[in-house]
Amino acid sequence: MSVHEIEVAITKLTPQDVAELAAWLEEYQARIWDEQIARDVQAGRFEPLIQRAREQLKSGQGKTL
Repeated sequence: MSVHEIEVAITKLTPQDVAELAAWLEEYQARIWDEQIARDVQAGRFEPLIQRAREQLKSGQGKTL
């Protein structure tokens, strides 16, 4: 099914169904985001940022929350 076909199908939904779809899509996007963050953490992609934050904290350029 193409994106265009999905768009056409959505226009045929009731407002309640559109609201349910929107809620589902929001949750789905959040799940995808969470999975990507987990992969990035596991791959060590945040380590340079974490190290930089630690260095800034030690040098007095930041504060703990």
